[in-house]
This record gives sequence, C-alpha cells and structure tokens, in this order.
Amino acid sequence: MEKSQIEIGETITVGRLAEKLLIPVSKLITELMKNGVFASINEKIDFETAQIIVDELNIGVELVKINEDNDELFNDLKKNNKNIKNGEKRAPVVAIMGHVDHGKTSILDAIRSSDIVRSESGGITQHISAYQIEHNKRPITFLDTPGHEAFAAIREHGARLTDIVIIVIAADDGIKPQTLEAIRYAQKANAKIIVAINKIDKPDADINRVKQQLAEQGLVPEEWKGDTIVCEVSAKTKKGLDNLLDMILLITDVEDLKADESCPAHGLVIESHIEKGKGSVAKLLVQGGILRQNDFIVTNNTYAKIKTLTDDKNKNIKYAKPSTPVEVSGFKNLPEFGEIFKVVNNEKVAKTIVNKYTKMNSLKTKNSINSNELIRIIDRSNKLSELNLIIKADVKGSLTSVIDSLKSLDTEEVAVRIVGSGVGQIVENDIQLAISSKAIIYGFNVLVPRSTKLLASRNNIDIRVFKVIYELIDDVKNELSNLLKPEVVETEMGSLKVMGVFKTTKDEIICGGKVISGKLEKSMNAKIYRDKKLIGLALLTGIKRGNISVDNALEGEMCGINLALTSKVNILEKDVINFFTEETITRKI
Repeated sequence: MEKSQIEIGETITVGRLAEKLLIPVSKLITELMKNGVFASINEKIDFETAQIIVDELNIGVELVKINEDNDELFNDLKKNNKNIKNGEKRAPVVAIMGHVDHGKTSILDAIRSSDIVRSESGGITQHISAYQIEHNKRPITFLDTPGHEAFAAIREHGARLTDIVIIVIAADDGIKPQTLEAIRYAQKANAKIIVAINKIDKPDADINRVKQQLAEQGLVPEEWKGDTIVCEVSAKTKKGLDNLLDMILLITDVEDLKADESCPAHGLVIESHIEKGKGSVAKLLVQGGILRQNDFIVTNNTYAKIKTLTDDKNKNIKYAKPSTPVEVSGFKNLPEFGEIFKVVNNEKVAKTIVNKYTKMNSLKTKNSINSNELIRIIDRSNKLSELNLIIKADVKGSLTSVIDSLKSLDTEEVAVRIVGSGVGQIVENDIQLAISSKAIIYGFNVLVPRSTKLLASRNNIDIRVFKVIYELIDDVKNELSNLLKPEVVETEMGSLKVMGVFKTTKDEIICGGKVISGKLEKSMNAKIYRDKKLIGLALLTGIKRGNISVDNALEGEMCGINLALTSKVNILEKDVINFFTEETITRKI
C-alpha cells in the first residue's frame, strides 16, 4: 500500500504530531515510552525520533522534513544567543519552576515583597509573569511559571527564555512529577540549575531526603561532591533568600552574560492578551538590542508600531535593554505565544514578512490533507464520539495550555473537537458558532457580557466559565465520560448439562438436565455450548422440578427449563448451557 506523506519540521511537539497522525496523543506517548523516550504532550521531539516512532506504529504514513523558517530575518535568532562574547553585560534571566504548591510564587513574593499568590485563583500561578528586581545594586529578571500539569507548554516556554532555572522543591513533599518535568525542560534549554529547597521551617521538613532524590536524578549537591547548587530557603521567614540571590549573581559572573545592544532589538513573546482601550497587548522579553517606543516590531503572524512601552511595574519607559521584561501595545493582531519578535526599519518590511508567513501557512493548510488521510479521518470518525467545544481564555498562553490539555484527553473512543477558540470575553459570535456546531462554550478567566448570556439562554447554549484550570479540565473529562459506552460485566452463576429436549419452536426451547455447577435463577442470560463452542444465546424464563415451577435450581439437582431464544439454535443432548448475569458499569476517562 502506498504511504501517505506528512510534512513536519526539524522538531515537532508530541501533541502536534499526534494531531497530524490522527491518533490519540496517549497512544503516541505510550509508543514513545516503549522506545525509551519520555515526553509530555508539549515537549518537542526531533525529526529522526518522530520517524522511528511512526515506522513502529505502522499506520501507512511517511514523514517528510520541511524547512519551516519563514524568513532569513529570523534564522539567526533561532540559535541560542545567551552567550555572546562581545557586548554589554546584562541581567540574568531566571525562571522559577517546580511542582504546583511547592512555593515558587511565594519565594518570588518574598523577594519582591509583593503578594501575587492571593490574586491567582486557586492559589496557583496560572500565567507566566516576568519581573525585575535589584540585589546588591544589580538587576535580576525573574520568570514565574505555572506548576499545574496543564501548563506544560508555558513551563517549557519559560525554560527556553532563561539563563538560570531555579527548581523549587518543598522540603516536606520532595520531588514530584512536575519537578522532574521542570528539570528536563531546564536541561533541554541548557540553562544552569539552582535547586531551592523551600519550606524548611515546617516541622516535617526532610532536607536530606530531598538531596537524596536530587542525587538519584543526577543533580548531586555541591556538599555531596557534586556540582548542583542547592539553597535551603523559607519563603515564609525569608531565611536563605539572600544566599539564593547571591548564587544567581555568582553564576551570572561565572557565565559572563552579555548581549549585543547595537543590533536591532529582538526577543520573545512571553504572553499576549486583549486589553480594553489598548487592543492587542503583548508581554515581551528583550534579548538583544534596545527596544524603543515607536519602533516597528514584527513576529511571524503580526506586527506593531509600539504605542506604549511599560515595565513590569506598569510604568511608561522610553526604552528597554536586554533581559528586560516589557509590555507593548499597538499590535494589529495578537502575536503567538512563544514567537520571536524583531525590530524592522519600517511598516512596509513588517507587512512583507507577515504576508509571506500568511501565504505560506495558507498553502500548508490547503495541501495538508490528501486522499489517504481523508479515508483515515472517515474510518476514525465512524468509531469516534466527539465533543464539540469553543474555548475562550484571558491570555494566549492559557489558551494554548487549555487546548493542549483537552487534546490529551482523547482516546480511541472519544475526543474533543475544538470548533472555535480565542482570547478575550465570550461574545455573541461565539454563541452563533455554538448554535451551528452544537458546542459547549468554555471560558477560562474571561467575562460573559449580559447580552451574550441572554442570547445563550434563548438558544439553550451551555456556557461554563472557570477560574482554575484543573476544574475546567475535570468538567470536560466528565462530559467525555458521558460519551463512553457503558461497560457490560458478565458474572457466571451456574451451568446445566442437557439430558433431554422436550419442545423446540422458533422462539422457545423446553429441555431438561442436571445442574453441574452454581445456581440457576429465572431471568438469567444463557450461552449454549456444543463441544466447548458457542452456538447460541437465550434467556432463562422458567424452571421446573417435576411438574412444579420453582424460582431456582442448585448444583446436583435435576430440573426442566424454559429458554426464550435470542439467536437461532437447535439444542441437542449433551450440550452445556452456561448461565450468567449482566451489570452495566458507567466508565470514566
């Protein structure tokens, strides 16, 4: 059979590859694990790994490598530009990562003397945030990344932006799944790692246990003759925080971090959202050059003439140097989460880049499905129950995390189908789309105007808004579980060996025999076997002992039985009839 071709780049996320292969992401992750590759839905694998896995799956697909670079303007920026030899000294960019509720944001609060935790729903970070502080009169830029498993995309994004990753581990809880994931992201990004053992003030803190767990992961503490810096801290009492900051500056000096300030400003999009009065707004991290108000900046899919340039304290600034987090307004559309941005000379150049990307993307979409893939889609849809959803979120990064998390719920039987998504409040257009697609609308940290609620109510459209991501995911899980066919569990109750057949019609058989095991009761289901081969199905409608009707017959007893046939069968002497009950069990994903 001729293989269908699917184009991918040098690398691809596990989730995107599963989407292209039209298989559940859980199946792809399982296949990767069989081959010794442990990757979550948002982690990237290279082309060669993807090719091996696709061959192992044997699904009639051939991968073709393509060059995904839009313009040579961006090519040099795709390389690691952390360690520039000639340039000006710059602040380190430090990501705080770790398992949910281990105290990442609390440490940052203590350093900044602010109170971010209380403002986040559920007490967990749900957005990537960037801040700059001063220690010993030197700037340090911090990125705070969410710890919940649903925010894997944001965590990987945070690791790629950074020079140093602080892995926060609670002294009373130890290493957890998101801790291991954060370590992998940091190592993949070639970032220096500092481990902060937090909550050392707690009575059940066990610092040595955490160090032992670190050593088992190859992060041997310096005091154990290794090369991993481990700082013992308490966000609550602020103990050890000065030492943590000193270690950050020590690594900064050893690495001699520099940036070229003479080149056109460039960096990465940390986050983007819609803001009333400003339109499309993005949080950026400048990595090189000096970004100024009125500059033209471009990403692959949009551009801006910078209208407002503000720092992390929301103060207007005239320019931003490397390692500085800023917020920018003036974008024509929302820039993509994780995109590279670069300053260009004028609007004409910016438009050319965006138009080229748009044209290239539309061609990819147009040619993305061939006849073989279409047949596979049809085959798949015949056995797949889909849940139509519209997803709205407050910021681009959260939207990505929600959608990726929902896609990871797909199985061979049920799947989510995102018929619409976007950043911003739920509007009347979303209701119209939900009407035509019979979709549920999910909102994450967004508002629903009164007029939208009224339109939804009139058309029986379900709108569900959540402030905590795992509550949203659990709700979708329940909806998908409702689509699963219930599991029918059979329990064997007894069996009878046929010793005589008294009456046979098209719908009923009366026969007699000996109960050779268990107990027979009226209304039990029956399977009829001849020489251990199943030949028919029936329902036990009556039991007689002699001429007397009885409710049951026990092992060793002789009895006559009435069977209502549910399949065509001719019972003979020596056939064995097994009796069983059925229980319907609701399934969960």
